Order: sequence, then C-alpha cells, then structure tokens
Amino acid sequence: MTMHTIGTRAEWLAARLELLEAEKELTRRGDELARQRQALPWVRVDKDYRFDTDTGSATLADLFQGRSQLLIYHFMFGPDYTAGCPSCSAIADGFNGFAAHLANHDVTLMSVSRAPLAKLQAYKRRLGWTFPWASSFGSDFNLDFAVGITEAQQREGGAEYNYRREAAAQDPQTPDGPSTQFGGEHPVSQFARMCGTDPFTYIRERPGMSAFVLEDGVVYHTYSTFARGLDALWGMYQWLDRAPRGRNEANGIWWRRHDEYVEAAPACCR
Repeated sequence: MTMHTIGTRAEWLAARLELLEAEKELTRRGDELARQRQALPWVRVDKDYRFDTDTGSATLADLFQGRSQLLIYHFMFGPDYTAGCPSCSAIADGFNGFAAHLANHDVTLMSVSRAPLAKLQAYKRRLGWTFPWASSFGSDFNLDFAVGITEAQQREGGAEYNYRREAAAQDPQTPDGPSTQFGGEHPVSQFARMCGTDPFTYIRERPGMSAFVLEDGVVYHTYSTFARGLDALWGMYQWLDRAPRGRNEANGIWWRRHDEYVEAAPACCR
C-alpha cells in the first residue's frame, strides 16, 4: 500500500495551483539570473591556447567556427582515462540534438577534454555523438579555467574549483560517505574504475562549462559554472525532477553510459 498522500481531484488541483505560483516565481527568478549572467564583465583572453580538432590544430578563436558565441563543456576525460566520465557522458547525450539549434542561433557548442584527440574520437564513435569535441592536451586551458588540477596542487593544496580554494587532498573516496549500492563501493572509486583509472587521477579532472564571445577579433571569457551549477544542463534531471519519485538516488549512483544499459532495458527498447 502506498505511503504517499492520496487526495481527490479537487484537492490535487488546489495543491497544484499553489505549486504553480512557486513555479512561476522560480521562472521569474531564473529570467533575472540570466540577465545577471549576461551583465557580467567580459575578460579578454590573450593567451594562445592550442587545441587538436577533427580539422587540425586550432586556436580558441577557431573553435567559434565562424560564430560570435562559444559554449564549452569541460568534459572529464583525462589523458590517463580509458573512457569518459559517466556523469559527463550522461550530460553530453543531449548535445547532439540541440547543437544544431544553437549553431543556427550564432552559438557553437563544443566539448573540450585533456585526453588526446584519438581517444575522444573513438569514444564519440562508440556513443554515436556528432557534436564537436576538441583536445586541450598539452595546453594550460583546463588549469586556467579551473577544471583541472596538477598532482602538485592535489598533494599540496591551493587548487581552485567552483570558486573555492582546496586544501591538500585526503582520500578522495571519503568526503561524501560510501555508497550503499554496488557492494558499498564509493562513487569516486566506482567512476574511476569505469574510466579505467584510480580515484586520485580521476578527480584531477573536473566538470564545468564556460562561455566566450568573439568581438572584433578578440576573444572574451564571459561566464563559467561548475559542480551543481551544471544541473540545469543535465537533461535527464529536468525530467526526473518532474517524475513521481524525483531523482530517487537514496541508494547512490545509478546512471551508466547509455550503451551500458542494454541488459536492463525492456525488450521493446533493445
């Protein structure tokens, strides 16, 4: 028997209308936050970053692909990984569809990772992705935009992520407690294993997104967000937040790369 509140249609409608007012307020607040993001000062990018792309070596300005705006998803795929981060992969599953819409609205969507280009290309083929993905291998791009840390920073402290300075790393598997799923394996350990690496190497890469604008031949950095700031870009969460049981993650990490769900998928979806 369900433990959830049961009501009449009239009771549901009254509660729904009350919730609607809160949703409208959130929408209005979201519109205001968007205006505040767009009002941030621009920071000129003078450093000569180089990237490897499907069409050859490229500058940051080249990544715009002839458009004036560039949105970069900082995808966790380090040089020592054998596969991309499962969480980043779940976010990136939505890129194929709306990259075309953004491109026709003067915005280029691009993923950037430190893994060599050949690894990124192979992973794209595996998951059926077509959005552009550049390698920043050998450049300071990830460090400068706070989505990567060095071994020295990890050992000694001083790295910045999500606008906070980090202390020297302790055991990366301890901060948020063990997962009760998959035999009690901690999420960091689980994801590191799924990426073919160890926990300390895994967390030297960080997720984030950054926005840039190209004006009069000059590139400016306009915005970056990290950690929970990426929730809004994670398409499946927008749906789960409207599902009856929500994110339903009491038992820990549940998601996989989309080609790893085959055994659990209904027969009609295989």
